[in-house]
Amino acid sequence: MTPLDSPSSTSDRVRPRKVADIVAARIRRMIARGELKEGDWLPTEAELMERFGVSRPTLREAFRLLEAHTLIEIRRGPPGGARVRAPGPDAAAPIFGLLLTMAGTTVRDVYDARMVIEPAAVQKLAVDGSEADHEELAVELARVERATTDPHGFPQASVRFHQRLVELAGNTTLALFVGTIGEVMSQHMAAAYSETSSDSAEVVRQNKRATRSYAKLVDLVRARDGAAAEEFWRKHMTTARPHLLRSADREVIDILD
Repeated sequence: MTPLDSPSSTSDRVRPRKVADIVAARIRRMIARGELKEGDWLPTEAELMERFGVSRPTLREAFRLLEAHTLIEIRRGPPGGARVRAPGPDAAAPIFGLLLTMAGTTVRDVYDARMVIEPAAVQKLAVDGSEADHEELAVELARVERATTDPHGFPQASVRFHQRLVELAGNTTLALFVGTIGEVMSQHMAAAYSETSSDSAEVVRQNKRATRSYAKLVDLVRARDGAAAEEFWRKHMTTARPHLLRSADREVIDILD
């Protein structure tokens, strides 16, 4: 007699999925496949009830599940309805930040992950990126340059530059990962810059040095010198590391709290 032939126990029994879960899964699949796009209104409740053969309470429970995962937004009251929200990295950021926090992840650990990802992304962007991709990176550089004298705006512009160079490299998985840690990066950069110096002139000088490195990277990427771009960015991040990790053992919870 095989294990499957033995008398079943309560723990072995397969519990059927709730109808609301099934309906939510079908709508979720339609969004994932692009059959429903950002901003699309779902059909009326009456139409969906007929299509799926479910009651109004079941359909509304499915809506609550989808809304909890930020896949739709519900407009209550006339004219009312459910509209699709295409999730971005920001949708996963809170839960990912929570996971980092619960794991006791340090800022050093997050930075080391970036040092693995970003130089390789830079090499790929230089070699495989289109002219439009390279121009997009130059646009981000211009944003950084405009923020060099802004003590609050520069960290955000810098983080965005780092994120965009990974996104423009074309690997969706890495781009989504970097997007999910964007809030951690932003909060840490802001804290690191505020702790670096109370002398605003010195902060501006540091910002300008960083901006010159960004400009050098853009030049190497535009020249399609992947090896040089990768090596330069790794050296840049290694040089910046001790300045940005003065509180190296600070945990993510201390940043997001």
